[in-house]
Amino acid sequence: MLTTLIVASSLPLLAAAQSAASQAYTPVVGACPSGFTLVRQAGAPGNQTLGSEEAAYITGRKTNVLPDAWKTYLANLQAANTSLPDYVTTILSGSSTSGADYPNLGIACSGGGWRATMFGAGVLNVLDARNTTSVSLGTGGLLQAATYITGLSGGSNLLGSLVQANFPTSEVLAYGTNSADPTEAWGGWLTQITQQTPYLNTTMNNEYLALLIEEIRGKYEAGFAVSFNDITSRDNGRHFVNGTNVENFNDTTLLHGAGYTWSGTSNLTTITSYQQPFPILVATLLSPNGNFSTVIPDSSDIIPTSNPIIELNIYEMGSYDPTLAAFTPMKYLGTTNETLCVTNLDQIGTVVGSSGDWNTFYNTSQSALEASFVYPITTALNATLPQPNIVLDSAVFPNPFQGAAMEGQFIDAKETIIMMSDGGSNGEAVPIQPLLVKARGLDTIFAIDSNQDWPNEYWSAGGSLVNTQNRINNLFPTAYSFPPVPTNTSEFIAQNLSTRPSFFGCDSSTEAPLIIYVANGGPPHNGEPSLLNQQPSNVSLTELQAILDQSYLIGTQGYPADASEAEDPEWPACLACAVVDRARNRTGVARSGICSTCLERYCWNGSTVGLVATTTGGASGLRVPGGQGMSGFVVSALLSVLVLAYL
Repeated sequence: MLTTLIVASSLPLLAAAQSAASQAYTPVVGACPSGFTLVRQAGAPGNQTLGSEEAAYITGRKTNVLPDAWKTYLANLQAANTSLPDYVTTILSGSSTSGADYPNLGIACSGGGWRATMFGAGVLNVLDARNTTSVSLGTGGLLQAATYITGLSGGSNLLGSLVQANFPTSEVLAYGTNSADPTEAWGGWLTQITQQTPYLNTTMNNEYLALLIEEIRGKYEAGFAVSFNDITSRDNGRHFVNGTNVENFNDTTLLHGAGYTWSGTSNLTTITSYQQPFPILVATLLSPNGNFSTVIPDSSDIIPTSNPIIELNIYEMGSYDPTLAAFTPMKYLGTTNETLCVTNLDQIGTVVGSSGDWNTFYNTSQSALEASFVYPITTALNATLPQPNIVLDSAVFPNPFQGAAMEGQFIDAKETIIMMSDGGSNGEAVPIQPLLVKARGLDTIFAIDSNQDWPNEYWSAGGSLVNTQNRINNLFPTAYSFPPVPTNTSEFIAQNLSTRPSFFGCDSSTEAPLIIYVANGGPPHNGEPSLLNQQPSNVSLTELQAILDQSYLIGTQGYPADASEAEDPEWPACLACAVVDRARNRTGVARSGICSTCLERYCWNGSTVGLVATTTGGASGLRVPGGQGMSGFVVSALLSVLVLAYL
C-alpha cells in the first residue's frame, strides 16, 4: 500500500491574506480589443484551417527548431552504433529534396490518473535529448523533434505542468526545482500529498475544502458559475502550477497557482522560441442534448461518442469535429459577445481540470452519488455558494458558441453554459484525435497509453484505439483518417499488442498517420513486479522514483526477436524506422535493411483471433475496480442528473 503524507502543521483557516488567491482566480470583464472575433469557423472536412497563432507557431518551430532537432536525434542514433538504411539518414539530416521531407511527429499522453501522469513522464524521458541514458541508447531527441503533443486527464496533469514549468526534464518535473524565490518556482507534483484530502485528520481536510471553496468565492461573486472543477482547479494549482512546495503548502498568503493562465504560457521562453511541441489538452463535451444512443454499450463510458471532443490549446478552445468545427480565443475564454471580453478565466488549474473532470462517473444515480466522495464536496459547495441549475460535477464555462449562427451545427447552440467532462469519458482516453486533424498533417503518432482496459486490472489493452477507430468509421469517416487496429480489446490481449510496442498503419497506401503504440500493458519483461497496475492517490518520493524508473524501462524494452531476451537491442533502430516511414514513402524509396525486418516484427498484421470481445470502455483509468460498466442505466441516469442542481 502506498503511504499517505501526514502534514504536521495545522492549517490556518481563511487567513486574511488568503483573499489574494481568490482575487487572482477571479475573471476580469472589460472592453474587447479592437477587431476582436469571438468565434473562428474551422471549416468543413477537407477544407479545415488552423488558427493563425497556431499556424505561426508551427511555422516558427519547423523553421527554427526542427531541422537541428532531427539532426541531433540522428547523431544520437549514429553514436549508439545503430545500423540504419541510407534513406533514414537522408531524411533525418534534411538532405532530401526539402525540409518538407522531415517527419511530422505527434505525441499523445493518455488518461489514467496519477498512474498515467507518472508513466507518461517516464516514457517521455525515453525520448528526451536531455537524458544522457536515452541519448546513449539512441532514442533521445524525439521529444524535441515532435511537432505536437497532447494530454488528457492524467496526461493533462503531465502536459499542463510540463508546459507551465517551462519544459523541464521529467525528473525536474516530478520533483521540482531549487529557486531563490519558492513562491514562484516550480515545486514538483507533490505526489506524496493526496489531492483534495491531503491530511489524515478529517477536521483538517474539511478546513482545506473550506479554504478551496473560499478561493473561488471571488469568481462566484463576479457572476460566474462555479463547480467541482473550480475546487479541483485550486487543488491542481498546488500540484501542477508554479508556486507550491511541501514547505509552503499550508501558507494561505500565497497564490498557489492562482492567476496563472493557460494562454499566458504563450509568453514563456520555451514557447516564444518554439522549443516546446505545440501543446493541446483534450476534454469531452457534456451535454443534455447529445445522442445517447452513441454511448459505448457495456462500458463505464458515459458521454455519447457523437459529442464534440474539445481541444484546449494555448491559443484556442473548440473542436474540429464537424458537429462544432469552431474555436474561440483561449485568452478570452468565458466571453459570449464581441463587446465585453472576459480574461483570467483560463486558469491553468481550471483548464487541466476540465480535461480530467472524472466526477461525472460517480453521478449515475442518486444512491451512487451519495455513496461517493464527490457528494460531501458538492454538498459543501452548494451550501456555501448556492447556484440553481448548475451541474456541479462538470467543468462549466459561459458558452461562446451559442446563437442562431451555430444552430444545426452545434448541439448546445441554445445553451448559455457549456459543460466539459473527462477527456476519456467517451471511451477515447488516448488523445489522438487532435493529431488526426488533416490541416495539421501528422505523419506519425507516438501514443502513450496508461488507461485501464484489462478486466479488473489497471493495465492497458488498446480500448482507446478501438473506440477511436469506431467513432471515426461510424461518425466522421471524411473528417479524419485512422489506421486499422483490432476491433476489440480481447485481440489486443491475445496478441500481446499492449505488452510491447506495436505499430499500426504500416501500409503506406493509407493517408492515416502511422501509430507507434507504447502501453502500460503488463509487468516489465525482465520479471520485476509491476508498480503500475494500481491507481494510487499518493506516492512517496521513493516510490515515485521507482515508478518513473519502471516506466522508463517499459519504454525502452521493445519487442525482442529472441523471446529469451528482456529487451530488444534493435528497438532504437525500429523506432527510427517507424518515425520516418511516412516521410520515406513520400520520397518513393522502398523499405530496406533493418527497417524491413523491424516493421515486419512490430507492425500489426491485421489478424484477428475470434475471441469474445471484452469491453472497450474505461475512460481514464478511473473505473471503479471490478466494475462491469453502466449499460443499463447510462442514458436515463445521465439525462436525469443533467437537470439536477444536486441539492
